[in-house]
Amino acid sequence: MKKIQTKTIAGLALFTAIVIVLQLLGQFIRFGPFSISLVLVPIVVGAAMYGPWAGAWLGFVFGLVVVLQPDTSFFMNYSPAATIIVCLLKGAAAGLCAGAAYRLFEKKNRYVAVVIAAVVCPVVNSGIFFLGCLAVFMPLIEETFGIPGEGVKFVILSMIGANFLFELLFNMLLSPVIVRILNIGKKNLAD
Repeated sequence: MKKIQTKTIAGLALFTAIVIVLQLLGQFIRFGPFSISLVLVPIVVGAAMYGPWAGAWLGFVFGLVVVLQPDTSFFMNYSPAATIIVCLLKGAAAGLCAGAAYRLFEKKNRYVAVVIAAVVCPVVNSGIFFLGCLAVFMPLIEETFGIPGEGVKFVILSMIGANFLFELLFNMLLSPVIVRILNIGKKNLAD
């Protein structure tokens, strides 16, 4: 039992570092006004290997790094509390839901479980961001971009659109790689 716990802690530490580095690097890759999230893949892998709560932790770390990035200042200047809540919630929920989806389908087919988790992660991440925009940030968005009454359309097409599609496709294309990593990881955990 102690050996498994040590391996889990070490694995989560490694995935935590990967999430931080990828999110920091991701700020330099842009589609539209915001940087993309490259970290969803290690969040899915970590959630699948170590469970939904590990996914929530990795997503929380992702959200924390997002809060500290320059892109977030647009929202942070408007409502610091709401920005922090939305960023942390969207990341943690994306990881938790990806892990839960993986666990739900893992016994039937690991590949299908990974594909579903890889889809769930960006859907939850972008969905909560969208809901946060609707609930709190729409006046800021419409005023800043001079689009009264067009904020929802702008958020979907500009802030989420290309980023979401890239994240979704990136996750889905890497699903076979994720399955391979999981097979190796699960085998090593069993040893």
